Amino acid sequence: MGEIINVKDIVEKRKILIRERIEKLKREKDIIPKLAVIIANSEEASRVYVGRKRKMCETLGILEEEYEFSEDITTEDVLREINRLNNDDTVNGILVQLPLFKHLDTSKILKAVLPTKDVDGFHPENFGNLIQGNGKIAPCTPKGVMTILKEIGANIEGKDAVVVGRSVIVGRPMAAMLTNAGATVTICHSKTKDLTNHTKRADILIVAVGVPHLIKENMVKENSIVIDIGINKVDGKLVGDVDTENVVKIAKSVTPVPGGVGLTTVHTLIENLMDLTEAV
Repeated sequence: MGEIINVKDIVEKRKILIRERIEKLKREKDIIPKLAVIIANSEEASRVYVGRKRKMCETLGILEEEYEFSEDITTEDVLREINRLNNDDTVNGILVQLPLFKHLDTSKILKAVLPTKDVDGFHPENFGNLIQGNGKIAPCTPKGVMTILKEIGANIEGKDAVVVGRSVIVGRPMAAMLTNAGATVTICHSKTKDLTNHTKRADILIVAVGVPHLIKENMVKENSIVIDIGINKVDGKLVGDVDTENVVKIAKSVTPVPGGVGLTTVHTLIENLMDLTEAV
């Protein structure tokens, strides 16, 4: 029987380090980090996520401003606001909350954020640096996964890692980070034939596809580490992409849903903000 990873404890431990960095910035440079959040959608899930970011900023003593747009907003309007924030020296990080209204040009808007203020790591320059292995700013969810692996003492170098999911936000940057850490990485997706053949040989299995309980106990390697990024609602309950209750009987360590990787995402955003602020 394996263990359910206590992600909450990992995040609380990292918060202490963040507070120390904030105090040092105030003391040595008289700077209080500021995050600007752009909201241009009508999704309730985004409101919840932004609320978590706001609460985290309040808890840590970070300044946070929100700019919310109605559905009649144009791409040009959003670009003007981003340009203003790019030129505001008091703003250290800009977050474009995704998804945007469907009529907006998401790619153009994300590219408009200066790489030096891109807290989500989505700008092509930051993404390119990540692929080259020399980027500090990276997408928050996969970066949070790397924090979890580090905190549980996972040995990544030389291990077989399988990432199920190839999204630009999670799957692809996740694969890049694992590759940079020395793993041999396979990316699986909806067109992959015989998924079990791949997942069953993974020392580290990371799943982010949004299919409830896709990964069963017969699909994982004994004593493997399983990271569940999926969040799905089934019969009013939140469940992951992994059948945790049964998979934990085979795997060494499994992250829970809820209370798992999602906790690290907001925290990692703040870590990215600190990296950008300290670089000024």
